[in-house]
Amino acid sequence: MTTFSSWTLENIRKDGSSFAWMEEKRFEWVPLVASSINRLINAQTFLLITDNDREWFGEYILNRLNKASFDRPLLPILSLSSIFPHVDSIKDAEQMELLDDMLSLSFPNGYTYFYIGKGNHPRAKIAKSKDDSLTWLFNERAQNSFYMNCEDENLDIKLIQLITLFDKSIDAIMFSEVDSEGAL
Repeated sequence: MTTFSSWTLENIRKDGSSFAWMEEKRFEWVPLVASSINRLINAQTFLLITDNDREWFGEYILNRLNKASFDRPLLPILSLSSIFPHVDSIKDAEQMELLDDMLSLSFPNGYTYFYIGKGNHPRAKIAKSKDDSLTWLFNERAQNSFYMNCEDENLDIKLIQLITLFDKSIDAIMFSEVDSEGAL
């Protein structure tokens, strides 16, 4: 069986020169994504959070990963703001604990924050409060996160390429086309 790392490299190269930037970054990508997708497939809910500038991308992700075509089982990916519309009111540790309590009761199999945006945005603090969050951080390097530069003029294109690769990765892992355990 192909390793997730080899499969990822093959898919990056398949997309041609416009995705060549990702070839080096795959070492950062593979373990982060493999462990996250395994949690998703094992019934953990993903709670999507974006900074204000990427809200359009959050909507795109929700529509992309749970397509109406039903080619695979629907995935438990929800927008945190749809569950808790006052997400921007969370300012301190006590409020964070109240949110975590509510989410723990709501999702007994667990939940993972999936954050995309600037590392210094107030919503990033929510995702950073859990060690196993999937974070795509702009202009901040952090352990267990995928770094991107928000000054990159091709950032939007790169985000769409990444979520396309993430979507394909879900299928590959879900349908046992790759060995995701070897990536960790």
